Amino acid sequence: MESSRGSDPPSRRLSRTFTTGTFSEVMDSEVVPSSLSTIAPILRVANEIEQESPRVAYLCRFYAFERAHKLDPTSSGRGVRQFKTALLQRLERDADPTLQSRRKKSDAREMQNFYQQYYENYVKSLERSADQIDRAQLAKAFQTAAVLFEVLRAVNLTESAEVDPEIMEAGKDVEARKEIYVPYNILPLDRGSANQAVMRFPEIKAAASALRNTRGLPLPQHFEQSRHRGSEWDLLDWLQIMFGFQKDNVANQREHLILLLANVHIRLKPKPESQNKLDDLALDKVMDKLFKNYKNWCKFLRRKSNHWLPTIQQEIQQHKILYMGLYLLIWGEAANLRFMPECLCYIYHRMAYELHGMLTGDVSSATGEKIKPAYGGDEKGADENSFLRKVVTPIYEIIAEEAKCNKNGTARHSSWRNYDDLNEYFWSPDCFRLGWPMRTDADFFVKPPRDEKIFQRSFRGKHKAYWIGKTNFVEIRTFWHLFRSFDRMWAFFILALQAMIVVAWNGRGSPLSIFDTRVFKKVLSIFITAAILRLLQAILDIAFMFKAYRSMKFTDVLRYILKVLVAVAWVIILPVCYAHTWENPTGLIGTVKGWLGHRWKSPSLYVSAVVIYLIPNALGIILFLLPMLRRWIEQSNWRIVQLLLWWSQPPLFIARGMHENPFALFKYTVFWILLLVSKFTFSYYIEVKPLVQPTKDIMNMRVHTYQWHELFPEAKNNVGVVVTLWAPVILVYFMDTQIWYAVYSTIFGGINGAFRRLGEIRTLGMLRSRFRSLPGAFNTNLVPADKVTRKGFSLARKFAKVEPGKTKEAAKFAQLWNGVITSFRSEDLISNREMDLLLVPYSSDPNLNLVQWPPFLLASKIPIALDMAKGFRGQDEELLRRINADEYMKCAVEECYQSLKHVLNVIVVGQTEKKVIREIWHDVETKIAEGVLFEKFKVVGNVSEREKVILLLQDMLEVATRDIMEESKGEILDSSHGSSTTQSGVLGVAYRQLFDSGGSEPAVLYPPPKSAAWIEQIKRLQLLLTTKESAMDVPTNLEARRRIAFFTNSLFMDMPSAPKVCDMLSFSVLTPYYSEEILYTRKLLELENEDGVSILFYLQKIYPDEWKNFMERIECEGEAEIWATEGNENEVRHWASYRSQTLARTVRGMMYYRQAIKLQAFLDMGTDEEIWDGYKAVQSATEEAKKSQRSIHAQIEAIADMKFTYVATCQNYGIHKRSGDPRATEILKLMLLYPSLRVAYIDEVEVREKDKTKKEYYSVLVKAVNNLDQEIYRIKLPGEPKLGEGKPENQNHAIIFTRGEALQAIDMNQDN
Repeated sequence: MESSRGSDPPSRRLSRTFTTGTFSEVMDSEVVPSSLSTIAPILRVANEIEQESPRVAYLCRFYAFERAHKLDPTSSGRGVRQFKTALLQRLERDADPTLQSRRKKSDAREMQNFYQQYYENYVKSLERSADQIDRAQLAKAFQTAAVLFEVLRAVNLTESAEVDPEIMEAGKDVEARKEIYVPYNILPLDRGSANQAVMRFPEIKAAASALRNTRGLPLPQHFEQSRHRGSEWDLLDWLQIMFGFQKDNVANQREHLILLLANVHIRLKPKPESQNKLDDLALDKVMDKLFKNYKNWCKFLRRKSNHWLPTIQQEIQQHKILYMGLYLLIWGEAANLRFMPECLCYIYHRMAYELHGMLTGDVSSATGEKIKPAYGGDEKGADENSFLRKVVTPIYEIIAEEAKCNKNGTARHSSWRNYDDLNEYFWSPDCFRLGWPMRTDADFFVKPPRDEKIFQRSFRGKHKAYWIGKTNFVEIRTFWHLFRSFDRMWAFFILALQAMIVVAWNGRGSPLSIFDTRVFKKVLSIFITAAILRLLQAILDIAFMFKAYRSMKFTDVLRYILKVLVAVAWVIILPVCYAHTWENPTGLIGTVKGWLGHRWKSPSLYVSAVVIYLIPNALGIILFLLPMLRRWIEQSNWRIVQLLLWWSQPPLFIARGMHENPFALFKYTVFWILLLVSKFTFSYYIEVKPLVQPTKDIMNMRVHTYQWHELFPEAKNNVGVVVTLWAPVILVYFMDTQIWYAVYSTIFGGINGAFRRLGEIRTLGMLRSRFRSLPGAFNTNLVPADKVTRKGFSLARKFAKVEPGKTKEAAKFAQLWNGVITSFRSEDLISNREMDLLLVPYSSDPNLNLVQWPPFLLASKIPIALDMAKGFRGQDEELLRRINADEYMKCAVEECYQSLKHVLNVIVVGQTEKKVIREIWHDVETKIAEGVLFEKFKVVGNVSEREKVILLLQDMLEVATRDIMEESKGEILDSSHGSSTTQSGVLGVAYRQLFDSGGSEPAVLYPPPKSAAWIEQIKRLQLLLTTKESAMDVPTNLEARRRIAFFTNSLFMDMPSAPKVCDMLSFSVLTPYYSEEILYTRKLLELENEDGVSILFYLQKIYPDEWKNFMERIECEGEAEIWATEGNENEVRHWASYRSQTLARTVRGMMYYRQAIKLQAFLDMGTDEEIWDGYKAVQSATEEAKKSQRSIHAQIEAIADMKFTYVATCQNYGIHKRSGDPRATEILKLMLLYPSLRVAYIDEVEVREKDKTKKEYYSVLVKAVNNLDQEIYRIKLPGEPKLGEGKPENQNHAIIFTRGEALQAIDMNQDN
């Protein structure tokens, strides 16, 4: 063993000669070819223990090399030869140095000794302190120990050495516990993690316990062999065995289902009696939401859902969870089929029937045997990938074939099917002809033809299966869409224009002339125009759907043909009837009547025809005014109703019943009525009417000499002049609707904004004037109340101002306000001074009995008050009235007084001195209460390490007693010294002895005990006393001003009352990422373009104030210092990246969600003492305190994990990691910076089958653990997920890793 692992390379084990590689000498465990990905954990362990034992690290790398050679002996995989060469070079270099550093005589002994130390000193110690240690760190320790034991056995096997029994026992223990402490995403569901904070929630316990109820399930023979050793068996494990789902898919959906149930359970009102038992109401709510589409699908196809529940109450909950688990497992493994929701409904429908049959022991009518899964379910059970291979892959292959016919978007839309077209196949009962198991010779699985004659049906076999093509819609690109897409708008405007021209031409110029019989008859001619437009619409419908008619049902084709015939009939009937309403018509009407004869003259005939013609429109108006009835009709599956709807629209599964509520519909109608009335009034009087008389005059002019007789030889009137006169007016008529819409939307938007109280705070001046209402608005809108008060209607909603006795409410607002301000400082929107002026004290002392406002509101108030008092001559009431006139000046004076009392009480510890100070405060407060403060005291203008403090206090006492309190000084000193002596000499000695440190116990405690609250209070007092300039321009940054105005303005909006964090909806954020910039590098920041301008220089000029604030934050004087240290360089890179379109900027913005949830949870869960101490005390707690799973920090982290998940879909992260791309390192740094961030990527792995190499694709989720990424889930895909849709498919592969009841997709160009 020594020789083989020493200086001699193991050339005898290789079948190919060595070649010199170009890889770096430093082997990175992440730069591993995809075909050798199984050795990456071994190399990672080698890097981890390199410093402690170089020889053991060498043995791990050697073992990894052997494994790599066995996996690919011929080095035919991509990058394998280079990797093995570089690894071999590393082994040759480290062989002799590591051999010399070996402590034992052999490698076997070295491995055993190191493994035993690692197990005893690290693994066991972590396990003993499991309550105080990170659960992920413990799992990683067991994973590392398992790798070391694997290497140990290989080394001992090579050297033919025996492993000590103790080490074998330790190895078995590690192997068992490795299965327990598996990597997890949010919930550690193993037995050893019950003490974790997130697992202490009774709702989590209840949901997990409900999943473990496997009583009564039919178990396969291999049940015990398939049981997970580390975790308890549950219902999803049973589904995995019976239907063949992937193990990681089961683990992923197990956590997903538990969180769904727990979040709904925690919101139940009233609370269930037993929180540790899953409530049936919570289960029903999740089930209704999960199966809403499936139930609608069954109803649409007139099929009964396969949800059959037992009669025994104890089994109902178990069966419901099985149905939900089955659906989630299908969805989690469906890959690209998730774009086809009704296809998933079909798959679930079939598998739910099998599930019910297995639970009840039913016998199949076709086979006469007990029902079992069509794909798997034999005595040996389904293999792990059977569902993927037998159900998902065949449908995926059809999708891939259709995508190939797309030809990168150049193919005709009718020549291939997209996801929607394939999904529409399952909108018809014909989809059940697929059967189960699915027939591969069905029409659905016929691949698209390659030739251009796509409508020629290609038959094959007896079943005559053919490519079905498009089902409901084929896109045809034509300008006629401009009319067809807005046909109702065009028809309405054309008919209105015709009516206005008729009235203006034949009437007296007033719109009221329409009531004249002759004018009204002519106006009725608009219905003939409407019939012609309806015929054009019907013809366009046939033209647009022509390419899909072969795949359409006969009834759909018949409907289009009948619509054309009916439209033609009305075009004939209405002119004929209209012609007979006139006795002696002229012109075109007279000609038509001459053709038809003069035998019948009935004016009411045309009116009757119009009434019949308008019946569909009248029904439409009725249904428009009654949206509830219309929604019911559209969603109804009654055959009589569908027969009536058959004429108006095809029976589509989607887009039914999508209508607004009646009140919104009423507002919408009023808006458009007012708009159209204004438009038509303007059009009639300004556009149409003024042109009528000039048109008549021009038409009456005879043309005697016409110059264009070659083109218009018979022209006798000035038709061309009339056309040029009316053409621009008609264009304006059709276009000015946009102008009227802009006008009315502005008016209605302003009114709506006023009612919703938008824009109440637009400037900093308005902010100052209403700042005292902010805590009240915050507590009303964002602090959950025990009782929900009904909000009344008001145009100017007022919020109660926080009084001094309600410091808790002010303290809650202070935490939120400070969170906003500190985020400004971290983004360099404000400077340190501005932050100090804007912050409210984090910790509030309830003994102060006052509300502490930000110093920017109180700036310069104290100097002004002193100037007023110094020059004041009059009664106390007058001065107090002046001070009280400015609320912030009053608050500043009171706070300085109370703060000074507090500071002196802390510093002065001598009993005599304390008594003197108490007497002074008592005398002052007595005079204030009597209203004679300024009569008895004088206001002077001189308010100016241990010895300095003592002298300062003595000076303060002398000023207070000699200069200010002239009448009370003797009494105070007598009470403090026990004597009534008032001679100056004795008084002088008494003064000098006070605060003196000559005794055994000091009278002054200096320096005082430092704490964050003490430093904060002293700094605040210093700002109040010394800040003389106005703070009207704080903050100066425009972005900071915009955010403050937006935030404070939102507090005054009319919004629903906020629930507690535990009662809020859980949600996730998903951000797609391909290969954009994550963080700017220094090289890229300094790279100059052709104009000599670099990115950094450009950003410095665009954001000069933010750059200045940044330099202040990192404590750099000049630009030469910013690159001096690695820390400063990283700060510069982040500063520039946060002002560009980078992934880091988006992640930081989205993580504000989590910070807000944690802060809100602190306000909900914190005690009065914790809230007065402030949220900053929780954030700055010691690491030991944070590790305690019972601490407030652990609890708010747990509630944030339950409510918020952020997943970045970094599609190429695996490729970047294997190739050593710096972007992989930057993504890892983001995960380390934000531990709750999850990264999902597509892993391409090369595998060999029958001497051929093919790619397998996996959807992988990772998180950061101990400065490395840790794989949580790995779910195999049926093939390459990107089939042409790009970004949606990147999001689709990662959507299974999201949690919660809502999902927000945020692109890279957003950060809030």
